[in-house]
Amino acid sequence: MAHQGHHRRESGLIPSMLAHSHELQANTLIVVLGASGDLAKKKTFPALFGLYRDDYLPKDLHIVGYARTKMDKEEFHKREVSYIKNPAEDEEIKKKIEAFQSISTYVAGAYDKDEDFQALEKHLQEIESQYPTPERNRIFYFALPPSVFLSVAAGLKKNNYTEKGVNRIIVEKPFGKDYQSSRDMMSKLKSDWQEDETFRIDHYLGKEMVKNMLVLRFANIAFSAAWDKNSISNVQITFKEPFGTEGRGGYFDEFGIIRDIQQNHLLQVLTVLTMERPISFSAEDIRDEKVKVLRAIPPVERKDVLLGQYVSANGKPGYLDDDTVPKGSVCPTFAALTLWINNPRWEGVPFILKAGKALNEAKVEVRIQYKDVTSGIFRDIARNELVIRIQPSEAVYIKMNVKTPGLVTRAMPTEMDLTYKRRFTDTKIPEAYEALILDAFKGDHSNFVRDDELDAAWKGDACRKIFTPILHWIEGKNGPSPKPSPYPYGSRGPKELEGFITGYGYKRVETGYVWPITNVSSL
Repeated sequence: MAHQGHHRRESGLIPSMLAHSHELQANTLIVVLGASGDLAKKKTFPALFGLYRDDYLPKDLHIVGYARTKMDKEEFHKREVSYIKNPAEDEEIKKKIEAFQSISTYVAGAYDKDEDFQALEKHLQEIESQYPTPERNRIFYFALPPSVFLSVAAGLKKNNYTEKGVNRIIVEKPFGKDYQSSRDMMSKLKSDWQEDETFRIDHYLGKEMVKNMLVLRFANIAFSAAWDKNSISNVQITFKEPFGTEGRGGYFDEFGIIRDIQQNHLLQVLTVLTMERPISFSAEDIRDEKVKVLRAIPPVERKDVLLGQYVSANGKPGYLDDDTVPKGSVCPTFAALTLWINNPRWEGVPFILKAGKALNEAKVEVRIQYKDVTSGIFRDIARNELVIRIQPSEAVYIKMNVKTPGLVTRAMPTEMDLTYKRRFTDTKIPEAYEALILDAFKGDHSNFVRDDELDAAWKGDACRKIFTPILHWIEGKNGPSPKPSPYPYGSRGPKELEGFITGYGYKRVETGYVWPITNVSSL
């Protein structure tokens, strides 16, 4: 893509981020498997269109949809763009959408039949016969349920693997239900696809504010100097959804909130937040440091767990009112887990990972609370906090104390606020899937999950099981399952939550802090 601007020296460059192992620039196609499903329709195709609209895709890229659903070209094109937004009816966007459809075709077939993969191969070869040079590059995107990952991976390797260029697969989470199922899935996948050909998506690693954490930490002495147990009291990483399972409780009940959110998204955020400074920002150097953090985390203990399940309130149904949920299920829809990192930087600092459905708002954020200032000068002064809001409305803000304006000498809490949409008014922040798909085209693994990260998250070694023991307890594999605390739909979570987080040293600012505007006369 051509970028306009003044010719001036670019500052802030990160040399290790500029080189990519093999960026695909032409003679490339992407096959979206599961093209008729919700994930492809809501995430994959809109992300591909975003990259296409801004000229970030390889030259003359072709998109091929593949799924079991039988449909003609018109029906596929209709589904493909159904979640692509053009609210202002912009003519240029409309033309781009039509051009995007023109480079997209569809093949129907099963996920476990060689003859159907061979029909797909015939279609791919027809497209590639128009290439000006012999190079053939193929990316296969798995917008699929995990139950068919292995049959599809084997079918593609046997029937659709090109020997004339680069092959890559992009695999969506979840990567198994526990250590053993994850290991089984990954070892079978690796029997067909090499690690450098495999891109495991956790879309939180593509979010702007998660990617920003590395720069925020390592490019600012002001932050990095106080980024340890000597200054930090506790850390909360929070994921909140304002809706319940909405008829999809069967899937949710099988995997649960911990697998769905904490073990995937929030743990990845934790590793980026706490890793040591890497040698460079290259994929392997970053992922080496993340794995070191995971190996330093002992198993989650039962005393460090709070579980909840939403019940009907405010005219909304409870979890057990969902017809797709097994009767009497004790599957938690809310979990707060406290993790500890046994290394010199973080020993003794609690990391509280909170995730829940049917809560009071939609929000994902990191809240780092610093220790109290030395007593003697001040009384009842608020703690400093650094808050990184991942979504919605990306922001970084620091809660700090200043003198109250006026003739009174008294400290009051306020904030320094970097809200992206106010500060960077002309910049469109890309969707996470756009960033990750572009990385896959570039061959950049730094924002994807490596196989030994999965191992460490589930198990690590014989005595380093982070999540598996607690999941087995919740699922009743070691005696009766714990009963989650009920909480009303639309609330902040179980009533025990405040006591849970304050038990790890969190102090809430009770007086004087009002956002976004403080009326000094009311203090």
